[in-house]
Amino acid sequence: MKRYPQDPAPPKASGYFRERITPPRMLMTKPAPAKASSASTEDLQRICSQVRRDIIRMTHGAASGHPGGSLGCTEFLVALYFKVMAHDPSAWDMDGRDQDLFFLSNGHISPVWYSVLARSGYFPVKELATFRKLDSRLQGHPTTHEGLPGVRMASGSLGQGLSVGIGAALAKRLNGDDRLVYTLHGDGELQEGQVWEAAMSAAAHRVDNLIATVDWNGRQIDGDVDDVMPLGDLPAKWKAFGWDVLVEDHGNDMDRVLAALAEAKSRTGKGRPVVILLRTEMGQGVDFMMGTHKWHGVAPNDEQAARALEQLEETLGDF
Repeated sequence: MKRYPQDPAPPKASGYFRERITPPRMLMTKPAPAKASSASTEDLQRICSQVRRDIIRMTHGAASGHPGGSLGCTEFLVALYFKVMAHDPSAWDMDGRDQDLFFLSNGHISPVWYSVLARSGYFPVKELATFRKLDSRLQGHPTTHEGLPGVRMASGSLGQGLSVGIGAALAKRLNGDDRLVYTLHGDGELQEGQVWEAAMSAAAHRVDNLIATVDWNGRQIDGDVDDVMPLGDLPAKWKAFGWDVLVEDHGNDMDRVLAALAEAKSRTGKGRPVVILLRTEMGQGVDFMMGTHKWHGVAPNDEQAARALEQLEETLGDF
């Protein structure tokens, strides 16, 4: 397969990464409280451009994966990990005591999450080159048995992330931990019944240290959501289930995403779980991938990857 001139030779997946790059040992003492970042909007936008390059290069290199939703959710995940969440990659463990937690429910958009995790310091950036390769820790859908720092649940099956997030939020309540839990879901994923069972549970137990976000791009693998199984009046539906609802129609505008997350945080601790319905564009940043569901789960070929990368500035250095 063609590689770009700046690409390193692919690492030996069965040796280097499994033997030399191991997760940090679990801390035996309580870490210092984590703090949110002071990154500027310009900083975050530069990171977004690099993350989008990572997504294209990862899916192209593997000849598989889900670039569409990954590109659409880039602003949200960059804002979360580089500005909003209080977290410390050097203090990684599964418990996440005294840190904000994130759970990716729509696990097929793993490329954007892996890029953000690597770029924020959870594991070496060069490991992104092993995406979907044999013996890689970067599986197509995130798993926990590989011990990849930053990943606290396997999310290959849709619909489960909200349940896990609720459990984590209740655990924080029991532990006297005032940090928050964040989850991300696809709008097509809301066709899973377990999501609504979890939504009822969160409201019933007044889980008010939880912020769920729905990637409301209106598309799923088989077509537009309204054509496959319409969701109806989504804000009204979440309100009927007892949630405090925020709607942000500009989910690819970094300032608007930051404002929505800040507003959501201000509404926590008031007896109701909070959900952000975030309008995004599948394929954002690559003109020929936008406006269609067709790039939900299709990797770009050599020519398409080259065209996409021409539209995305390299800001932090390619892996």
